[in-house]
Amino acid sequence: MSTSQPIHLEHTDSTNSWAAVNSNGKDDLLVWTDYQTAGRGCGSNSWESEPGQNLLFSMLIHPGREITLPWIAGKGRWPQVEARQQFIISMAVSVALVQALAKVIAQEGADGGGLSIKWPNDIYWHDSKLAGILIEQRIATGMVTQSIIGVGLNINQTAFVSDAPNPVSLTQITGRHHEREALLRSVVEGFPLDTATLPSRYRSLLYRRTGLHPYRDANGVFLARLLTVEDDGHLLLQSTAGLQRRYAFKEVSFVLPA
Repeated sequence: MSTSQPIHLEHTDSTNSWAAVNSNGKDDLLVWTDYQTAGRGCGSNSWESEPGQNLLFSMLIHPGREITLPWIAGKGRWPQVEARQQFIISMAVSVALVQALAKVIAQEGADGGGLSIKWPNDIYWHDSKLAGILIEQRIATGMVTQSIIGVGLNINQTAFVSDAPNPVSLTQITGRHHEREALLRSVVEGFPLDTATLPSRYRSLLYRRTGLHPYRDANGVFLARLLTVEDDGHLLLQSTAGLQRRYAFKEVSFVLPA
């Protein structure tokens, strides 16, 4: 399937799953839907979304190949990505989302400075979750040959009924309704292709990038300072005793305000 336009579905089980099944293996693909019957987060997590109110989409891209994604087709080639460097794709989509959302929030006179990236790639507004990202890679001969980037972004939903502890939507931040496809286009058009500056841009937007904060690992809750996120995606913390602790995803969690 080759298309220069985004594909819109009234509903599907998961946009990531739909993209994987309907890809022709050559062209990029952008699909978004009004409702997912089996929306997925990382691991066993699910994603709550009221039908027709939020932005649920997936971008399927081919690192190292010509860019054919709707709205940015013809911009050359995607950068090549080695398997050991695949976290750069997570950085790119996180930065693109923050950039697009900051513009919208600032236009409404709200606090765009409250946006941040909670490691590894949740988008936060202050201490509340605005968007989640699920990335699935295909690897061959040490290179990423295909990446499916799934995003769930809370846009116009005003009430959340699941047990998710801290959701927030764009309309709750700005006080008005937003057009989902216009925001989708803004995210895609702002997808960063300059991988040289991307890590520093990502790190400058990290949630809890300053100060001491509580975290939880296998040994319990502790206070630490966030030192950095390494190029391979590991989180580096420093405890109050001055000890550095290095974590892979799921090995540590952020203890959020009640």
